[in-house]
Amino acid sequence: MHGGQVLVESLVALGARKAFGVPGESFLAALDGMHDSAGRLDFVNCRNEGGASFMAAAWGKLTGSPGVAFVTRGPGATNASIGIHTARQDSVPMLVFVGQVATHMKGREAFQELDYRAVFGTMAKWAVEIDDPARLTEIVSRAWTTALSGRPGPVVVALPEDVLSAPSPCAPLTGPVRVAAPAPDPDALAEAQEMLAEATRPLILIGGSNWSADGRAALQAYAEASDIPVVVAFRYQDSFDNHSPCYAGEAGVGMPPHVRGLMREADVILALNTRFGENVTGGYTLLDVPEPRQRIIHVHQSADEIGKVYRPALGLHASHDAVARSLTPSKADRGTWRTEARAAFEASLDVPAQPSPVDMAAVMAHLAEVLPEDAIVTNGAGNFAIWPNKVFAYGPGQRLLAPQSGAMGYGLPAAIAAKIAHPERTVICFAGDGDFQMNGQELATARQAGAVPVVLVVNNGIYGTIRAHQERNYPARVSGTDMTNPDFAALARAYGVHGERVGATADFAAAFERALASGTGAVLDLDVAADAVSPRQTLSQMRAAAQAAGAAG
Repeated sequence: MHGGQVLVESLVALGARKAFGVPGESFLAALDGMHDSAGRLDFVNCRNEGGASFMAAAWGKLTGSPGVAFVTRGPGATNASIGIHTARQDSVPMLVFVGQVATHMKGREAFQELDYRAVFGTMAKWAVEIDDPARLTEIVSRAWTTALSGRPGPVVVALPEDVLSAPSPCAPLTGPVRVAAPAPDPDALAEAQEMLAEATRPLILIGGSNWSADGRAALQAYAEASDIPVVVAFRYQDSFDNHSPCYAGEAGVGMPPHVRGLMREADVILALNTRFGENVTGGYTLLDVPEPRQRIIHVHQSADEIGKVYRPALGLHASHDAVARSLTPSKADRGTWRTEARAAFEASLDVPAQPSPVDMAAVMAHLAEVLPEDAIVTNGAGNFAIWPNKVFAYGPGQRLLAPQSGAMGYGLPAAIAAKIAHPERTVICFAGDGDFQMNGQELATARQAGAVPVVLVVNNGIYGTIRAHQERNYPARVSGTDMTNPDFAALARAYGVHGERVGATADFAAAFERALASGTGAVLDLDVAADAVSPRQTLSQMRAAAQAAGAAG
């Protein structure tokens, strides 16, 4: 067996089932290995390495198993960097195999040569190059284990052509390494429970997608029995049942005022499986650095995350699932702390009618009624993401795939990966008109792979997030944020996908029903007014407020 065959057989044994990529001459031996692996490890032929890496990142987030991407050297690898960065910030497992020049050419700036350790050393969890055919399976096994362990993340493995094509002295791997998750220290767990029991304003903050079903259920039971509000980290709404009386919203970009208040006013915060990034902390303003006023109990499987920014009152290097299963409820008299938090969240879902041909508030209300209990929702980045991220309540069986990195173009590739993983489930992608055009060509991948998501293009003719910032900071001085768009419905039909333009709110329900029934996947091009850029403030109002503030100043 040559190296490519050993690599593919090892990935199958480790648990990989799909590999996303764009074919390249630098990893022909791996493609040859996949020739005999059909049905065990299938190559999903993408249209851009950026789309492929997004698909692999979304696969890792959805399934908990490393998403696998194969990309060619140089331009292929740099195209794929966006998905690697997204997987890192999302803390999801991913393996990216990159073709490399032959070992005897290295260091000469050969055609498309890059030093992948240097390029991805600060972006990936680990970047490595296999220089010796005898170490192929050793390094692949370590890469898989590294991607999954501690704080999950992406691993980049460079594969020189001659190493991959040469006869391999290695036997394929027979399976993954079994690693027991770290258990909580009993004394530390008892101390944490005492702190929570004594708290008058406790708060639970959770993140991460790698929760087990019983861990989630145990945490929800503990929160409800203890009368403690729960908030989730940026774009991890699906990690806790939004219909629970304890769920209080998302700590992320555009953080609602009531969530900011909960974070600021809490006396004890139980932080499970989350890193304290900029978005969760309101730009590091809601908790003082490095000594927060709030007493933080930080639980994480990676010791590197504990104390990285904030000094916790107590750190537990332990499995979040294990801690959740070990918590014993202790209900105290905390007044209206939890009930007010829940009421504020419920009020945040009630948004006014929008001044737009298609009213997104009405669209979201309809989707809340008709989407199945196991629906998967995806989105990229832009002001349109407010709708699936802030104006929708996710049930326990529903999933949200959205990038913490704020990467545009993630939504469609993520929806394709989700539909490949779960063809029986309804998959809905929200995309802005700018966001969609980052990876719209992956509709061809969707058709070829038989993956048929429904894409809702929130088409307002502007880069909405940047225009909003523009109007707040430089009112009435528009520059670089207007867009001339194609006919998205016609473009979808050119790819063999059902396409419709929806010009009025009243037309959406029937159009959405046709999209679900199409059998080809669908793109619904929603006519949304540029002025209706956010649920509670129009662009005109932003401009007027900024101008008034400037005049007053």
